[in-house]
Amino acid sequence: MFSQIVTKINEGGPFFMVPILLLLILIIILIVKGFLEENKRKTISLISSIGLFTIAWGILGQTVGLVEAFDAVQAAGDISMSILAGGLKVSLLTTVFGIMTFLVSRLGIIALVWVQKENQE
Repeated sequence: MFSQIVTKINEGGPFFMVPILLLLILIIILIVKGFLEENKRKTISLISSIGLFTIAWGILGQTVGLVEAFDAVQAAGDISMSILAGGLKVSLLTTVFGIMTFLVSRLGIIALVWVQKENQE
């Protein structure tokens, strides 16, 4: 399992995948911190901002990957569809990882807001 994650990070490009992974870890830490503190507003705002950044970073990684892939296709000339499909798959890894990280942040925010409302009642 761990080796598959490392493989996907390397496939997607460490320059884009490693920051998303670090931001995912930071989001999880902030969610735990949010459950331990009374005033959750600043933590929720920070989690929201980081989550949105991960989507933008993932899409930037996809765009850079697509440009590099199409440059390689242009240089190679005629290529097979399987090679093109493999390149497109790799370019989508950063976006998928960014969206998954965003979803974790949103679920954390939902849980923190729910707990905050329960405590106020």
